[in-house]
Amino acid sequence: MVDSIILPEEGGTLKTYTLSSASPVKAEKITTFQTRTAYSAAHVVADPFAKTDPVGAGVIDWEQTLSYRHYLWSMGLGVAEAMDTAQRGMGLAWEQAQELITRSVREANLVGGRIACGVGTDQLAPGPDVGLDDVIKAYEEQCEQVEKEGGQLIIMASRALARAASSPTDYEYVYRRILQQVKEPVILHWLGDMFDPNLKGYWGHEDLDQAMDVCLRIIRENEAKVDGIKISLLDKNKEITMRRLLPSHVNMYTGDDFNYPELIHGDEKGYSDALLGIFDAIAPAASAAIQALDNGDVKRFHQILDPTVPLARHIFEKPTYFYKTGVVFMAYLNGHQDHFKMIGGAESGRPLIHLSDLFQMADQAGLLLDRDLAVERMSDVLRLAGVKQGVQV
Repeated sequence: MVDSIILPEEGGTLKTYTLSSASPVKAEKITTFQTRTAYSAAHVVADPFAKTDPVGAGVIDWEQTLSYRHYLWSMGLGVAEAMDTAQRGMGLAWEQAQELITRSVREANLVGGRIACGVGTDQLAPGPDVGLDDVIKAYEEQCEQVEKEGGQLIIMASRALARAASSPTDYEYVYRRILQQVKEPVILHWLGDMFDPNLKGYWGHEDLDQAMDVCLRIIRENEAKVDGIKISLLDKNKEITMRRLLPSHVNMYTGDDFNYPELIHGDEKGYSDALLGIFDAIAPAASAAIQALDNGDVKRFHQILDPTVPLARHIFEKPTYFYKTGVVFMAYLNGHQDHFKMIGGAESGRPLIHLSDLFQMADQAGLLLDRDLAVERMSDVLRLAGVKQGVQV
């Protein structure tokens, strides 16, 4: 068994890192949770042998992509499909998302897995000639596709709407039109501009409290059509405030990849369910922790999940939208895919030092499921950058 690896540090120095004694986190296979609903926004696996432009849309390896979704379902997690974790808007085009949704919903039906699918307007390029009715038409097209397949809708934020809207009233008009048409209650998604700078000022305000008022007004006016809302603002206080203001039957799905243990645990006034990109990278810990919560063991819940937070904050550090690189790197280290390539060439989104630190944090949190494999794969990545192993430093 390998117990150390030579890793680079900032400034060009090398160090010998000794792996921790933490045991890998394991979760029992389970069909569903009892006390919380938890979705993992899932990544896609690129086909590294496709003869395509490496910075273009890329090609999906369907076998490994769908296999990973089965892995998440086996952990009791739902799959949030074709979201930003799947590089939606950063390499995954709507045409690819359509096929991804179709395939994933069918696989979910085979095993009884929970699935919800992102719909947006990314087939519509934002521009001065795009109006609100164009945005509505684009939303309608995607909603129709997902409803046809039988998936629950996640109404994602729209870059085209952010460009076309001139006031909060425009957001209310668009969302009212969409929500009046949907067949089943949806999950809304408020994605902060740290994840996508094009969404700055969403809901018609840059001030988050004013934006929240608009969003809450839309939910209250259409509450029969809203299952819940996922907010991704990386601000736990904003989430807690909004959670307490939601109609009683509308769920808060935390999208806070910095503070999720506290938000899922909750307080005397309520808790958040989960729809998180970080759950893709820490699925066994997420599952084991929620199973502990189901058993009433709050202490164990925090013992498992709290140590994962430093890794999550590292993966989601600024520029936050490159977090997908860290998520896929974790899947590679843990043997869920054969390579570290991403659609759109996004594996280059984080520097080598970031990946080195990620490896150490994952090890310390018990998230490297097979340490020998993880060391071997980390060594392969380092070797390409000129960092050789087997040399004393």
